[in-house]
Amino acid sequence: MKKTYLGLVVLLLVSMLILSACSMSQFSNVAAAQSATAVPTAVPTTAPVVAQSAQSAGTVAAPVVAPPAQSSGTVAALEGVLEQVYARVNPSVVNIQVVLTTTASSLSQGFPFGQTVPQTPQTQSALGSGFVWDAQGHIVTNYHVVGGADTISVIFADGTTASAEVTGTDVNSDLAVLKVDVPASELHPVQMGDSTQVKVGELAIAIGNPFGLQNTMTLGIISALGRTLPAQATASASGQYYSIPDIIQTDAPINPGNSGGVLVDDTGSVIGVTAAIESAVQSSAGIGFVIPSQIVEKVVPALIDTGHYDHPWIGISGTSLAPDLATAMGLPADQRGALVIQVVPGSPADDAGLMSSTQQVQIQGQEALVGGDVIVAVDGQPVQDFEDLIAYLADSTQVGQTIALQVLRDGNTVSIDLTLAARPSSETTGSQAANSAGGAYLGIVGLTLTPEIAQAMDLSTDQQGVLVTQVQPNSPADEAGLMGSDNPVTIGGQQLLIGGDVITAIDGLPLVSMSELQTLLQEATPGQPVVLTILRGGNEQTLEVTLGQQPVSMPQ
Repeated sequence: MKKTYLGLVVLLLVSMLILSACSMSQFSNVAAAQSATAVPTAVPTTAPVVAQSAQSAGTVAAPVVAPPAQSSGTVAALEGVLEQVYARVNPSVVNIQVVLTTTASSLSQGFPFGQTVPQTPQTQSALGSGFVWDAQGHIVTNYHVVGGADTISVIFADGTTASAEVTGTDVNSDLAVLKVDVPASELHPVQMGDSTQVKVGELAIAIGNPFGLQNTMTLGIISALGRTLPAQATASASGQYYSIPDIIQTDAPINPGNSGGVLVDDTGSVIGVTAAIESAVQSSAGIGFVIPSQIVEKVVPALIDTGHYDHPWIGISGTSLAPDLATAMGLPADQRGALVIQVVPGSPADDAGLMSSTQQVQIQGQEALVGGDVIVAVDGQPVQDFEDLIAYLADSTQVGQTIALQVLRDGNTVSIDLTLAARPSSETTGSQAANSAGGAYLGIVGLTLTPEIAQAMDLSTDQQGVLVTQVQPNSPADEAGLMGSDNPVTIGGQQLLIGGDVITAIDGLPLVSMSELQTLLQEATPGQPVVLTILRGGNEQTLEVTLGQQPVSMPQ
């Protein structure tokens, strides 16, 4: 009944605001404060606020339309709810300031693909948000807010400032826990809510520090559920990358600096941690992504106890079985499930006998792999798509647990028992060119070609370049026809995929390492055409690629 009432309140409030807007004869335009995120400490940051009258000569004021008399009561009721939520939650939300050392490269003539010159260390500062977890001084935030930080300061709502140490981090859920030495009497832990009970259309309230503007509250609704978000810049040694499931989508305005803050319901209970937005301009476009409280409550206690969290791991990469893929496999077009594309050698999936896809077909002009097992149920729960499988593993399983898979193999139903292992540790994406922040987008996961990898591919051991281990679907690399790796080998005790294209030069300039490719992409411009020189099957050829715009799901 409470939800229905508040829904009516919002509807009436929106109607009132539309009517009231017609009566305004003057408008104010307030310039947004410059974000203090990731700026050199030597450069002072400012937050100018400039009001301008948008009324021009000859403008005729619209007639005043009085809102319905009963609106004042419903507006006051909503205002009362929001005031109570802010008073309850704001003391729990903190401003996080970090200082970190980075390297900034410069390029010689021939920009953006000239020769690189030595990198120079630079000190930078960045801002984010967080919230008080318990009376012991644990603060929760996003991994991407504090990852790599040299010093961390936490500023509370009342202005109290304390230095913080990192207690634990988990890049695969983009969560981190800090510890501050503050008396328990001055700490106000949040009340966690149940994200599994959240419904589309319910009120959503974000509190954080957008653009460094502390103690900011914004209002919206839950606009979608069940989204997935790529784990922040990680790829496994085998070239796999992971996703965070059950992401909550909201239209409550979220901007740079909100990361690590809270999304709460109308009772002030935390239903998630604000983490990313979808925007072409790196500011709110009405689509924000929030890590659900269900994941937060699983990961954070482990980070406090052990400093890390072990994610259950099955050891496959795959895709949702779409009608065209099903038809190509001789299955009914309406068959749904998770198609296994690749099985990682030595993984639980490999041990259990899951089968990968080996048949290459053309679908809508694109190469696709089909023929592998199709997972249609796990522990009796239907699997409609690959996201269902990811969500079940994250929400309902733990390392060491045995799960029962029901798969379609050559059209027949097969039952497979599989014991989950801990997900292998991930590399930060110096090794991933799909998400190189701040520049153009190629869309690959790659590795620097080492003598050992070159030898395993029957190349000269002094051959240099970047081995493409994976090509992101529908990326510029995919459209240009770059080929990823599909041949599993063990090198130095580590499982790797080899056999893909090796990028040896860009616009005729030799490419030595993955980090160099990353640097060049950061300096390049979206829409810029480049020529890649590659080795494919030991033979040299060139490919023209038009670099794309960075994917719009961005860390804040």
